[in-house]
Amino acid sequence: MSQPVLNTVNIRKTFGGVVALDSVDINVDKGSMTMLIGPNGSGKTTLINVISGFYKPDRGQVTFEGRDITGQPPNKVSAYGLVRTFQIPSPFVKLSVLENLLIASKGNPGESFLKAPLKMTWHKKESEIYDRAFRVLDLLNLKLWDQPAGVLSGGQLKLLEIGRALMTGAKMIMMDEPAAGLNPVLAHKVFAHICDIKQRLGITFLIIEHRLDIALQYVDYVYAMALGTVISHGTGEEVMNDPKVIEGYLGGTCA
Repeated sequence: MSQPVLNTVNIRKTFGGVVALDSVDINVDKGSMTMLIGPNGSGKTTLINVISGFYKPDRGQVTFEGRDITGQPPNKVSAYGLVRTFQIPSPFVKLSVLENLLIASKGNPGESFLKAPLKMTWHKKESEIYDRAFRVLDLLNLKLWDQPAGVLSGGQLKLLEIGRALMTGAKMIMMDEPAAGLNPVLAHKVFAHICDIKQRLGITFLIIEHRLDIALQYVDYVYAMALGTVISHGTGEEVMNDPKVIEGYLGGTCA
């Protein structure tokens, strides 16, 4: 039986007099694809921002792999292997696809001012990073490795974001609307790649998505949010048949 890799307990976040999150508890099992759904303004992105360290919660606890990461800055959270991507990809458009992957890799001794002149101290590590980058390119079927990232399609840019997360050594990736702006065929391809990565590498995913007709075919577990709280959770079928979800989300309140 899978064990939770990420837990949030009693998370509360306010902005002035607005309660964005109110006593939010979620558990994400290791190796799963878990999805957050809900109307715009329900707190989904705020929760991701709290988990990833962009916001500090007013109350509550975030635990990743048994470590309390509550309120830690994004760079530390990422160093633990908990990485996020954004709804709008932001690659270095003039660099090649391969270069975008290489610069995402951590701990290259060749970047050290002191070690750079001593090739023997970094050559092997750099070769390993190149090998890993080409494995990621193959996994994501990104064949334009030598082309500027600016020429990629919307779907390929989403995959490049996943690739950059993998190059950091991510154990869990949080994604904000990976299917946004994509036609159904490309959206299915992106989700199929996410499933392949989950199965082949054991990466855990926490995803925000509005394209339920597509995403529900791939995810393992769903949390539905409204007005800053979790109103339902379970399998996709269980959540979509929950009267609270039907009334609060499917009933026309979602923008």
